[in-house]
Amino acid sequence: MSDGGHISRPDPALGQMSPLAEVWSIAWPTILTMTSYTIMQFVDALMVGQVGPLELTAQNNGGVWTFTPLAWVMGALTVVNTYTAQHLGAGRPETGSKYGWTAIWLSVAAWALFMLPAAALVPLLFGAMKDHSPELVRMESGYARILLSGSVLMLCARGIGHYFFGMHRPKIITIATVTGNITNVIFNYILIFGEGGLTAYADDGSILFSLPGVPGAPTMGVYGAAVGTIIGTAVEFAIPLAVFLSPKWNRLYQSRATWRPRWKTFREVIKLGWPCSIQWGNEIVCWSLFMSVIIGTFGEAHMTAGWIALRYMHLAFMPTVGIATAVSSLVGKYIGAGRPDTGVARARLGLVIAVGYMTFCGAMFFFFRHPLMSFFVGGDTPPEQVREIIDIGGRIMICAAVFQLFDAFGIVYSFALRGAGDTLWPSVATIVCSWAFIIGLGWGLAVYVPQWESVGPWIGAAAFIIVFGIAMSFRFESGAWRKIRLVSTLREEAAETAPAGPAPPATSPDSAVYDLTDAAGSHEPLEAGGSPDPTRPA
Repeated sequence: MSDGGHISRPDPALGQMSPLAEVWSIAWPTILTMTSYTIMQFVDALMVGQVGPLELTAQNNGGVWTFTPLAWVMGALTVVNTYTAQHLGAGRPETGSKYGWTAIWLSVAAWALFMLPAAALVPLLFGAMKDHSPELVRMESGYARILLSGSVLMLCARGIGHYFFGMHRPKIITIATVTGNITNVIFNYILIFGEGGLTAYADDGSILFSLPGVPGAPTMGVYGAAVGTIIGTAVEFAIPLAVFLSPKWNRLYQSRATWRPRWKTFREVIKLGWPCSIQWGNEIVCWSLFMSVIIGTFGEAHMTAGWIALRYMHLAFMPTVGIATAVSSLVGKYIGAGRPDTGVARARLGLVIAVGYMTFCGAMFFFFRHPLMSFFVGGDTPPEQVREIIDIGGRIMICAAVFQLFDAFGIVYSFALRGAGDTLWPSVATIVCSWAFIIGLGWGLAVYVPQWESVGPWIGAAAFIIVFGIAMSFRFESGAWRKIRLVSTLREEAAETAPAGPAPPATSPDSAVYDLTDAAGSHEPLEAGGSPDPTRPA
């Protein structure tokens, strides 16, 4: 029985598609979602980079420290996908609606309790970083405060997104994300450049191109990028929320009936999600310290080059996160359906796709490292400073090229473990490896091998990604996650509720359970005791 006395048939498409078609049908909208978000960030950085390298550094420092408190909440929200997908596979898709609402309520509570106080404290944080100039502190603090103040929209959008991923409806989130990102880019251009528009210059001072501004629009620079992000995120959240509350979705999945906060569901999400929360939060803290403090000791040119290199790394790993999100949903669905071996096969197939893509990215990073870096340095930046940033960034891109393959293993297998409900082990591995390599080895190379400059800490970061990828591979392939059970299958529930009494001989111990399962309604919820629509195929 599901909540509310409903019985549902398992997903009718379960296992009917070819393995590659099934993985790709979930993966491509998710990849497009993640790629769209990454391209938006990429274009944002390109726009801010035309204002100046200091503004670009401020945007990235402010952004990563904004994401630090957000990551703790976003990590917990990822298990909404796990619960929703497992209930879908178990034949109870309507039960997932309460997890969608829990994601929204949890987001609002976290924003009020943590994000607003954090917005008030960020100037103190950046002011304590001795290698940051007063002008840099002012810009990165202002950027972070705007994002944190509007972060409730971002949290809600991510939470409801995980619900739709778990329901295997990623196209809804794809449409929302692409629309929100287009809105973001438009408002970024309007608010960053204002009435003056954008003029790009060549190294010799000649004008490459000039774009007009918007009459009456303020020239907000890096702050305009933050406001544009908030506006785009509002659109990104509004679209899936409208679908979630629509009459059709409510008729199928009772989405309006489960709006009240449910403490039991909160506890389920927190119990499974707190290791993900720690994993995400810890890793972002380490990367924030790495970029702002460790790399910051070598000067603003090294920070700028590092942030540009990270933008390209995002173009590599964010589509892989899309593949991994699809893998997590498929693993969760097949475990909920009582078919974990099929989930393993889908995870391995997703890994093959991710490895191919990230290996290609690694080759591009190596062979085109200097041209790629030059795209981000514009405006009236002095030529000698441009050459310095490109030279530093080229060396960092070599480090990035080396670890791309291992990053695919770490991302896909850690998401596969999350789909299975194994969240604690990856969290512990992340904490140990990130502090040992990103912070420990990175700081040690910066202090004891200073002649390597910022490339030394980046070698430590590469070691973290390589070791983590190997660790996640061993954990998933060991099968230890098979002992974890989050939801019972429809067959198990039917067996538990089957009436005792005489029964005809069965050729299989599960025959009676199969009969009850086949008799349980269509994919749409039915009242307990009702009969399925006789016009629909069994």
